[in-house]
Amino acid sequence: MILVADSGSSKTDWMAYSPNQILSFSTQGINPYFVNAHDVVKILSKNKEIAPYATAVKEVYFFGSGCSSPDKHEIISNGLSAFFTKAFISVDHDLIGSAYATCGDKKGLACILGTGSNISYYDGQNVHDGKHGLGYVLGDEGSGTYFGKKILLSFLYQTMPADLCEAFAKAYEVNKDIVIENIYQKPLPNSYLAGFSRFMKAHQSHPFIQQVLHDGFQEFIDTNVKDYKSYRSLECNFVGSIAYYYQDELRATFVANNIKVGKILQKPIEGIFDYILKREGITLQMS
Repeated sequence: MILVADSGSSKTDWMAYSPNQILSFSTQGINPYFVNAHDVVKILSKNKEIAPYATAVKEVYFFGSGCSSPDKHEIISNGLSAFFTKAFISVDHDLIGSAYATCGDKKGLACILGTGSNISYYDGQNVHDGKHGLGYVLGDEGSGTYFGKKILLSFLYQTMPADLCEAFAKAYEVNKDIVIENIYQKPLPNSYLAGFSRFMKAHQSHPFIQQVLHDGFQEFIDTNVKDYKSYRSLECNFVGSIAYYYQDELRATFVANNIKVGKILQKPIEGIFDYILKREGITLQMS
């Protein structure tokens, strides 16, 4: 059995292949900045869909947020090896998986706009590391965490329009003490902040929300995309819920900057899965 995973900070999507079946399931996010090897085993052990096949899995290809350095690779690899005891384990950054899913064998810019954000140049075979991906404290421009923080701050500072402020107060039970506790004393503060970005979907046409979206995508362009000298000649491809659900605003902002937009995928897992299997000599017709 071959197992492929695409993991963000909030959720991990998995697909498994054997000659007789294809499995698809999800677990919580597995980011080495927020979990350790023991946590990985714990997460997988709780999943009833994959646990029975732990010894049947022979290859695992894991693409994850935060897996950009050898020590972070090791955390995830150790956890996967402890659970899939008979498998070859490969751990790579989620940008590589995103490039496989969106660019395939063509060169382009591979962008992630989910809980966090990142970008890389893909030459059709390899992803070239950049200076981006600084995380939710220093970076993550245009991400769920970025937008969640903007929305939350506008509510707490009372700069949000009155009608939205009323709607936000009904949707979320928050005050200064609750927010500080969740950000500074509880696990996964980035996911907590990203949760507030969902408020934008219900009020997407509101001028205030439109401006927040435009400003966030413009900051992603100015900080990340324009850092590549050849950005005007390349397609920008996207994966992630923020890019997918707000793709009209995303496209409009990129068009205004004369930047080409390629694929926008909510979940790259099927594209990654198909790419890996083709590399293994297995061709599937994915829906």
